[in-house]
Amino acid sequence: MTRQLRRAVQLLLLALVVHLFVIPQIGGARRALSLVQSLNPILLLLALALEGAALLAYGRLMQVLLPPTHRPGLGVCTAVVVASAGVNHVLPGGAATTAAVNARLLDRVGVPGPDIAFVLATQGLGSAVVLNAILWLSLVVSIPTRGFDPLYGTAAAVGAVLLVLVALLVVGLLHGTHILEAIVERIFTWIPRADPRRTVAALHHFADQLGVLATDRSRLRQAVLWASANWLLDATVLWVVLTAFGDRPSLDGLMVAYGLANVMAVLPFTPGGLGIVEAVLIPTLVGFGTPAAVAAVGVIGYRLINFWLPIPIGALCYVWVQRRARLDGTFAAWRRDLNALAGEKERTEGATPTRSHPG
Repeated sequence: MTRQLRRAVQLLLLALVVHLFVIPQIGGARRALSLVQSLNPILLLLALALEGAALLAYGRLMQVLLPPTHRPGLGVCTAVVVASAGVNHVLPGGAATTAAVNARLLDRVGVPGPDIAFVLATQGLGSAVVLNAILWLSLVVSIPTRGFDPLYGTAAAVGAVLLVLVALLVVGLLHGTHILEAIVERIFTWIPRADPRRTVAALHHFADQLGVLATDRSRLRQAVLWASANWLLDATVLWVVLTAFGDRPSLDGLMVAYGLANVMAVLPFTPGGLGIVEAVLIPTLVGFGTPAAVAAVGVIGYRLINFWLPIPIGALCYVWVQRRARLDGTFAAWRRDLNALAGEKERTEGATPTRSHPG
């Protein structure tokens, strides 16, 4: 683990050097330096606040999807989200890495395992569906006026496959649980010493929770709202950073570039889409009219906020959630001990005979 962590840190440092010194060469070093010197600090602070709001929205999405009986506070959910984002930006693996950290921290704060599986799957798939809907809507607005690019078709095909898989999964869970159960049992016959009963029980719990969410229109609307807010706020961070460097990109062009980059970043080749996001964002923004120097430096500034900043903050959030869970467990044990002592005292006093005094 120490060797792997050292290698990951070395790769991240190399990527940071590439971000800060290599990518600006796309637009010319002198031009990039002049843009940095003319940076508007107020807009930079606004971008930081918007990124915090985007993470808060994703934490609220997690909180809404959790059952009310096992729902931590918004601060805990947001800290879990930031911690998992920080780890995801260090280690490759995409959604699997994020889910592992989320599961560990939610388990520490007392969320049951079946509820963790439901909220992580629903949160990840639902957020991906919303992102693809935003991209498709942006393409519908942009293509008639700006033309078609082959990259659009690739991203749209990836999104279409994802949406079809999600639709099949939802229909199967809501109306064909017995079919999925038969598939699980068939798969487990090929795995030695495997017990399919726990998986089948988790499958039924997932289907039950999905049915409750589907019938609760208010909760479902909140989930869609907060998933959309997470993506739109993060896209606004990109727009604000580009504006801070002197360019105001068109909204349709920005949303197409943003959607394409994040859809392609789903491929778990690099931590947090490192390199993929930049490789898609910069040329796409240039294609929509943003000057090359502004696109290069603006994407660097955006990724410093979106990618690099959650790494140290996520480490602090990870430690905070762990310590909070430990303190909550200690206080719960104290409360149990105090309640037990109080109950024992009441039983003792109730069992003591009372003397009768002569009148």
